[in-house]
Amino acid sequence: MTRVAAVAAILGLLLVPAARATTTRSTSTTAPFGAPQALTTAKPRTTKQQAIALFLADDKVADWLKRYPPKPVTDATFAQGTWTVNVWSGKAGEVATGTVDDGTGAVVDAWTGPQVAWKMARGYPGAFGGEKINSYGVWLSFCAIFLLGLADWRRPLSLRNADLLVLLSFSLSLWYFNRGNVFTAMPLAYPPLVWLLARSVWVARRDRPSRGVPVWPVWVLAAATVFLAGFRVGLNVRASNVIDVGYSGVIGAQRIVHGQSPYGHFPVEDTRPKCGPADSSGEVRERVQTNGRCESANPLGDTYGPVSYLAYIPGYAIFGWSGKWDTLPSVHLTSILFDTIALLGLVLVGRRFGGPRLGATLAFAWVAWPFTQYASSSNTNDAIAPALLIWGFLGLTSPLARGAAVAVSGWTKFASLLLLPLWSGYPNARRGRSLYALGFALATAIVFFVIFLEPSPWHAARVFYDRTVSYQVGRDSPFSLWDWGQYHAKGLPDLKIVQHVLQVALVLGALALAWVPRHRSPLRLAALTAAVLVGFELVLTHWFFLYLPWFFPFVALALVGPLPGAGTREEPA
Repeated sequence: MTRVAAVAAILGLLLVPAARATTTRSTSTTAPFGAPQALTTAKPRTTKQQAIALFLADDKVADWLKRYPPKPVTDATFAQGTWTVNVWSGKAGEVATGTVDDGTGAVVDAWTGPQVAWKMARGYPGAFGGEKINSYGVWLSFCAIFLLGLADWRRPLSLRNADLLVLLSFSLSLWYFNRGNVFTAMPLAYPPLVWLLARSVWVARRDRPSRGVPVWPVWVLAAATVFLAGFRVGLNVRASNVIDVGYSGVIGAQRIVHGQSPYGHFPVEDTRPKCGPADSSGEVRERVQTNGRCESANPLGDTYGPVSYLAYIPGYAIFGWSGKWDTLPSVHLTSILFDTIALLGLVLVGRRFGGPRLGATLAFAWVAWPFTQYASSSNTNDAIAPALLIWGFLGLTSPLARGAAVAVSGWTKFASLLLLPLWSGYPNARRGRSLYALGFALATAIVFFVIFLEPSPWHAARVFYDRTVSYQVGRDSPFSLWDWGQYHAKGLPDLKIVQHVLQVALVLGALALAWVPRHRSPLRLAALTAAVLVGFELVLTHWFFLYLPWFFPFVALALVGPLPGAGTREEPA
């Protein structure tokens, strides 16, 4: 098997088309408004008012401005042959911006609504994951393999097959997002989330797996998994990018290794001396930081739990970090590492609870679902938390292991902390609570040693809270239904009250799972875990496609490769 795995992995690498590795500077600073023309001292051919009129007449801009009172406040500035136009409207603030070519009078760029402040909402090709994973050929190939390998073709109308189609239906939302149509993309993500929540709760209530299994033999599933795993490594190494989330990981790792807490010590871009070359927009983002190093700025990168930075220490130890936002091999290594850890964990969980077929099915589901590769190709930290939870599920019968798993996963992505009540008892909600709490407390104490790297741990703890919990709770975002009221635009509802009601319901429901259901089979625990994590994403203000892998392993355990339910004999510990 070792030789077969090696050959398959090499073939996967060779099949990835050669592509020069790219690095995205930031999800919110991906590209300039337009390529500047040659510097000229000549007077503009178009007047300021003409440039504004041309911009306001653009179809996209005019359609958006219909949502606001007439006669908005406008301004325009001229530089290097291009007019930059800005439009404001009352409480909504800046509602449109863009550029007009002075020579031709053509509107070069027009950004409206969320695209004004969020450049990641403008639909730049390959901004997340690079162009390969976002290409029709690669993406649709993953979708087809996922469906062909997992569908029960003997029962084509089964609920299980419907679940597979729902998991792939997020692709439609992503398609609109990649074209800069946020107000169509985001609503399309909610029907599949609601379906998965309802299905997970239904399976947990019945405590019986859905009928239907993949028809491929185990050896075919295993061979396809090895091949796809190698292909995914090739995509990451040769045709992916690193967004600011992954870049944050190596910065935090460097700070910890050098005896400094990551919180409050990320490189910033302010009045400090500039020290690097200009980027494509002519901006110099490198500054000499307080540690004396010339580093690329990432001021908001310290918003995650400490494990999000500890996980990058092995990659940093091997490849280091230049201080710049370059190819960042340490980040690529970490992404591949935790993607592989998640894959192996699913193999072992499947073999423990259902034998070789279940192990092969779960592993295949992970490598074939395109959104797990989307996260890997974006080189984010979004595979770390689910990978840690999978291994905690493997040690299900150990309260210490369960508690530690929830801790390290929760101190990576805070969503996992909602599982603390649910995972406190297995198979009976009254057993092992003390050992479970001990496992959580010990793991928490270990990972939070980063706070005690500072001279004043209490001050460091306050900084941690301000930079993480306070920031995450208070942030605004257009990437969900819940915060569109900030645009004060006709036709966009303000759903904040609805969101808060649902958030309270989620928290109360998560707390209730400490006591109900009383008895928990592996299937019931997996289904309820999926329900809690999907529910969290449903009420999240700043949601994104990279978060889908958070719940996928447990949706797979409950719906795709269902675990044993009620009446199944308990396996040995």
